[in-house]
Amino acid sequence: MKHIAVLCCLLFFVVSLCAQTKHALTFDEFISLGRVTDPQVSPDGKTVAFVVTVHNKAENKTNSNIYLVAADGGPTRPLTAAKGANNTPRWLPDGKSLAFISTRNGEAQIWTVPVIGGDAQKVSSISTGVSDLQVSPDGKWFSFSSEVYPDCPNDESNKQRSEQVEQSKVKAKIFDKLPYRVWNSWKDGKRTHLFVLPTNGGASRDMTPGDMDSPPIDLGGSWSYDWSSDGSEIAFTRNADAVVALSTNNDIFVVSVKGGEPKRITDNPGNDSQPLYSPDGKFIAYLQMKRAGFEADERQLILYARATGSRRNVTERFDFSVNDFLWTPDSKSIYFNADDKSNESLFRIDVASGKVDVVIDKGYNHSLRILPDGKGLILVKESISQPAELFRIDQTGKIVKRLTSTNDEKLRSIEMNPKEEFWFEGAAGAKVHGFIVKPAGFDAAKTYPMILLVHGGPQGQWGDQFHYRWSAQMFTSRGFIAVLINPRGSTGYGQKFTDEISGDWGGKPYEDLMKGVDYVLKTYSYIDGNRIAAAGASYGGYMINWIAGHTTRFRCLVSHDGSFDMRSMYGTTEELWFPEWEFRGTPYLNPELYEKWSPSKYAANFKTPMLVVHGQLDYRLDVSEGYQLFTALQRQGVKSKMLYFPDEGHFVTKPANAELWYKTVLDWIEENTK
Repeated sequence: MKHIAVLCCLLFFVVSLCAQTKHALTFDEFISLGRVTDPQVSPDGKTVAFVVTVHNKAENKTNSNIYLVAADGGPTRPLTAAKGANNTPRWLPDGKSLAFISTRNGEAQIWTVPVIGGDAQKVSSISTGVSDLQVSPDGKWFSFSSEVYPDCPNDESNKQRSEQVEQSKVKAKIFDKLPYRVWNSWKDGKRTHLFVLPTNGGASRDMTPGDMDSPPIDLGGSWSYDWSSDGSEIAFTRNADAVVALSTNNDIFVVSVKGGEPKRITDNPGNDSQPLYSPDGKFIAYLQMKRAGFEADERQLILYARATGSRRNVTERFDFSVNDFLWTPDSKSIYFNADDKSNESLFRIDVASGKVDVVIDKGYNHSLRILPDGKGLILVKESISQPAELFRIDQTGKIVKRLTSTNDEKLRSIEMNPKEEFWFEGAAGAKVHGFIVKPAGFDAAKTYPMILLVHGGPQGQWGDQFHYRWSAQMFTSRGFIAVLINPRGSTGYGQKFTDEISGDWGGKPYEDLMKGVDYVLKTYSYIDGNRIAAAGASYGGYMINWIAGHTTRFRCLVSHDGSFDMRSMYGTTEELWFPEWEFRGTPYLNPELYEKWSPSKYAANFKTPMLVVHGQLDYRLDVSEGYQLFTALQRQGVKSKMLYFPDEGHFVTKPANAELWYKTVLDWIEENTK
C-alpha cells in the first residue's frame, strides 16, 4: 500500500507539473500544425485517403501529402512523400490505386499510385496544368479543369501561346472586357474549361470549348461539376451572361461524355451551383439562390428530375443556407451542413417528405463523405480550440469516433481555451450572438486587455472553427481576451438577419458591435475597459475604418484589406455585382449609399492609432484603398503604420509573411494597450 501511495503521489506530481508547464500557442507551433482536408472513402468502404498540408517556415513553402487510415480507426500511413502539392486524392473504382494531383515536377498534373505503396506514375502532360480532378464512376475517364486560351484549338497551340507571352520583352496588357483580373491574378484572355482524359492513355479532350469559363470565375460552390452514376454525362456550372463581372447568374449544364453542345437545365436568374447526381440516376441535386446579383442569398437545395425536367425545392422551409451535401446510397436521403449560430451543423433530409433532422449541432462539421453501405459518414470536425481531424459517425450522429490524431503530439503542452458564448440586445432590439476566448493561464482575479475581431464577408460568420488567417488562439497568445461578435449580415441566424446589412453597412452592424462591446465590458469584470483594441479584414477592415471615424473608445485599430473610399473601391474591384447589390446601383447613377457609408467621408474624425495592412495582388479590394487610408491618417498626424505585402493578395498565405503579419499585428496592439 505504501508503494502504491508513493506511486500515486508521483503520478499526481507529474500530472500537476505537465499542467503547470502548458503554455500559450506560439507562431512556430501554430504554423507547423498539419491541416487535414479532403477525406475520400475507398470503394469497399474500408479505407479513407486524406490530405495533410504543412507550412514550412524555414523554407517559406507549403507541402501537402496524402495519407491513409482505416475507416474504423487505426494508425495512419503516408501514401505520398514528395515535395510541393500532392493533393486531391481520388480512388479508382477497383480500389487498388489512387489518382491525385501533384506539382512534384513543377506543373500540376495527374498522377496515380498503388494503395499498397510504390512509385507514383505521371498520367497527364497538359501544358496548362490540372485542377478539380475527378474519376468517372466507370473508371474510364479522368476529368479536370484547366485554364486555356479559348481560341487555341489544342494543347500545342496553348503551349506556344504561353511561351510567346513569357518570352516577349513587352509585358503590356491589352483588354477590352470585364473582368480583366480576378482575386489575385490577371485573366489575360484565358478561360477555364473542363477536360476529360482516358484513364488507359490518350489525349485530353475539351468538353466546354468557347469563350466562357467552366467552372465560372466565382460562386461555383465547393465543387463545380459531377459525373452521372453510369459515367455517360457530366453536369457542370457555367455563367453564360455577356458580362460576368455584373452577373451571379451561374447555371447548370449537362454534356455527354462523347461531346456535343452542352444543354442548360436551369433558368433561375440567380446563382445555381454544385450539381450532384443521385446514385439511382434519377435526379441532379443542386443549390439555388433566387435573387439575381446577390452572392449571399439563401442557398436552397433543388432536385431536378432528369426524366421530366421538373424541379422541386426540398429545403424551402429551412431558414439556413445549405453548404455541402451528399446523397445516401439508396437515393432516399441527403445529408448537408449549414452555418448555424457559430456552428457548421450537420442535417439529414428525407427526400420524399422534406423532413429535416439535426444530426450534429455543435462545432464545425464539414467535408462530408458517406460509407458505401450508407451506415456511417466520414467527416472533418474542428473547433476554435482543436485543429481539424477526421471522424466517423453513425447515421444518427450519436456514435462519434475519431480517426486521426495529426497534431496531438504538438498540442500536448499547449493550452487553448474553447469559446464561451453570450447573447445581447443589438440594434432595433435584435438578439445578437458572440463569444469570447480566454488566454492561456487565465485568472479571473486579474484584468486583461481585449481585442474585438470583426469578420469579413460581410455575409459570413465567426464560428467554432480553428481559423488559420485570423486565429483566436494566436490573438489570445499575448494575454488578450478575444471577443468575436456576429452582427447584422452574419450567416447562421436566418436570411432576414443576413439581409439586414445590405444598404446599411455602417448602420445596424456598427451598432450591434458597439452594443456587444458594451455588454462584455459590463458583464465580464476581468476585461479592462480602458485597454481595448479592434481588428478586422475585408468587410472587417471596412468596419475598422468606419469605427475610426465614429468613436475613440478603442486604444488602437488594425485594418487589413478594408475599403476606405466606396467610389474608388467600386472602380477597382473585379466583381461588380457585389457593390451594385450592396449599395443599390453604381456610384454614377446612385451615389447616395456610396457616399453615406464611405469611411473616407469621416476621415477628419480619425484620432485612434491604426495599423494598415494591404497586399499588392489584392484585386478584390485594391491596394489603393490601403494607401488612401494610410495617407489620411498620416496627413492628420494620427499615429499609424502600414504593413505592405508586394507578393500577397486578399489573404496572407506564405509562411514567412504570416509570421510577420502576426508579429506586426500583435506588437501593435500590445504597444498601444499597455
